[in-house]
Amino acid sequence: MGEVVGASLALHEVLQQVGVVAPTDSAVLITGETGTGKELVARAVHRLSARRDRTFVKLNCAAIPTGLLESELFGHEKGAFTGAVERRLGRFELADGGTLFLDEVGDIPPELQPKLLRVLQEQEFERLGSAKTLKVNVRLVAATHRNLGKLVAEGKFRSDLYYRLHVFPVHIPALRERREDVPELVRHFVALFAQRFGKKIERIPPETMTALERYPWPGNVRELEHLIERAVILSAPGGELRVPLNDIILSDSAIDHIDMSPALAPRATLLESERELIRRALDGCGWIIGGPNGAATQLGLKRTTLLSRMKKMGLTRPKRASVE
Repeated sequence: MGEVVGASLALHEVLQQVGVVAPTDSAVLITGETGTGKELVARAVHRLSARRDRTFVKLNCAAIPTGLLESELFGHEKGAFTGAVERRLGRFELADGGTLFLDEVGDIPPELQPKLLRVLQEQEFERLGSAKTLKVNVRLVAATHRNLGKLVAEGKFRSDLYYRLHVFPVHIPALRERREDVPELVRHFVALFAQRFGKKIERIPPETMTALERYPWPGNVRELEHLIERAVILSAPGGELRVPLNDIILSDSAIDHIDMSPALAPRATLLESERELIRRALDGCGWIIGGPNGAATQLGLKRTTLLSRMKKMGLTRPKRASVE
């Protein structure tokens, strides 16, 4: 479906939901961890709708300072506030007849939520500094990585706005929950960046692909994309893909996602690789952990982090070695 890459059952279910809701004008709320591709799914909703030939407008609510967000959404008149030297159209006006994608909608401050609710219900609003009511015809697609239900319970998000956004929820699973999509995504990004950088990558080593499939991807598809971009840059033209696996093996957030239970023994290769990397660093430092010449410094880790990982992995120092 357009730019959405993957053939897993979990992703197939997401795309089925998109196909069902897209032809309607109902609000869609896309949830999922950061980096899962919520904007791509939003664009798919627009592309499969009757509004496909009209404008798709996006706004990341978390990226705009609170004081400017109202103007970004609804526009302003000249002189509405200090620095407003000319009239400016807001995103709702720009999206008239099309689709407005509000990313990180959970970050909209409480004082703006009633105005957003009104425009969603009535399809009308006023620009800042104007008493004139403007009518629009906008289909809203919102996204968030936050638990809006929890925010409602905490009094940080209006319940009526939540239910207005939550008409048709679509949840995108994390990449670690659909590992079978990793090979296709890797090939997709290799082709993309090879073309962009004018390189030809002949081969992806099987052991590299296996390691990428087993990695838990705490940053999801975005993390994979950036890693493959770096790998293509590092790879020699006409050669094999050179992935800097050590960059991900030592990721703090990755370790938190790895299940150490014996039931997941087939996925142990990545953990074993990290264990061996740490053991070699310790051997090379004479099992000195802290200090400028210690293993923690060489590995780019905090001393306490390294000690914690050693404990998790069952790494114990030889009897004659000392820890500083």
